[in-house]
Amino acid sequence: MRDEGGRRLLAAALSVAALVAAVVLLVVLGGILLDLVVVVAFVLAVALAREAFRVHVELPGAPRPSRPVLFFNPRSGGGKTSQFHLVEEARRRGIVPIELGPGEDLRELVAGAIEDGADALAMAGGDGSQAIVAEIAAARGLPYACVPAGTRNHFALDLGVDRDDVVGALDAFVDGGERRVDLATVNGRVFVNNCSIGLYADAVQRPGYRDAKLRTLLEVAPEVTRADGSGTTLRWSGPDGTEGGEMVALLVSNNVYRLGGPIGSGTRPRLDEGVLGVAAAPAGLRLRQWRAPTFVVDAPGEVPAGIDGEAAMLSPPIRFASMPGALAVRIARGHPGASPSTEVPRGLRPTVAKLARIAINGDHAVVHEVENTREGSSDGHVRGGETRDHQPR
Repeated sequence: MRDEGGRRLLAAALSVAALVAAVVLLVVLGGILLDLVVVVAFVLAVALAREAFRVHVELPGAPRPSRPVLFFNPRSGGGKTSQFHLVEEARRRGIVPIELGPGEDLRELVAGAIEDGADALAMAGGDGSQAIVAEIAAARGLPYACVPAGTRNHFALDLGVDRDDVVGALDAFVDGGERRVDLATVNGRVFVNNCSIGLYADAVQRPGYRDAKLRTLLEVAPEVTRADGSGTTLRWSGPDGTEGGEMVALLVSNNVYRLGGPIGSGTRPRLDEGVLGVAAAPAGLRLRQWRAPTFVVDAPGEVPAGIDGEAAMLSPPIRFASMPGALAVRIARGHPGASPSTEVPRGLRPTVAKLARIAINGDHAVVHEVENTREGSSDGHVRGGETRDHQPR
């Protein structure tokens, strides 16, 4: 931990120095070459800032399960299970591996394992599969571990699981710490990340999406955003009571995403605030974001959706709800234990100020920030009932 603190201190100091150098060069000099130097200095400052804001939270200990089980999809993540020898590594740790074969029902596999005495559940696969296992673990009161063997592993990232250490994630059931996090539901279906309606949701429905995501999004955009600039017709109310209508995209997430800014964008600083994050992009693409414990959307008929990246059709009224503290998550001691944006302030000025404090005062504990009550938050993002508008950059 001392070495980690030293790295954070050095990274913070170098990041502040790079930012100052970029500003000085921009003000004092000029020219194309200088512009390039400024860009390089800024990129370096951002990279160093990310290192400085890295956290490692000491989670409370938990008893080692007597019969942990690892469910794995050998096709996920381009075959990460075989690439990292997860079956052998699991057995070496006393974890029973169970393969999800073609056509098999994951829920039935999990139910069967619990009947056979499983007292802890882990999943190595995509976020859709993670949601199924997490839902059952929460319902049965069993500890759960996320093994980042999928393609993007967004849930693992926000939990504080090191996505580059697939094998090490298994140590969650050896000597891992435990934290409680929220789940969320849409029309009774549990999700761990988000449910999207609109542009992304329409793209997910296309057969070629997984193999050509960007191309599919570009193909769908003109269809979702019609010539008059309008989008999908939905009915919903914001926190101030104003009603929403036609829109390009609506994203409802399990806790609030950090949107905008070069550090921590696209991640959730907290997974334990007992709220949904709602981000609505009406025609014109000006994003409006707020939080609420529940959210309801109405529509003229069934609506295509993407739930944790998987295609679905939702019947109105579409009801979203948070499940506060529903899931007991085990995380390996060597992994961060918290989201990479946990310590990142909102806005450039607070970010630079905090980097300066880290550089001057050295490393500092972050455990109290992660364990704060639900009513407060150390990172300054949107609070209950408050809205923010984000203009894409």
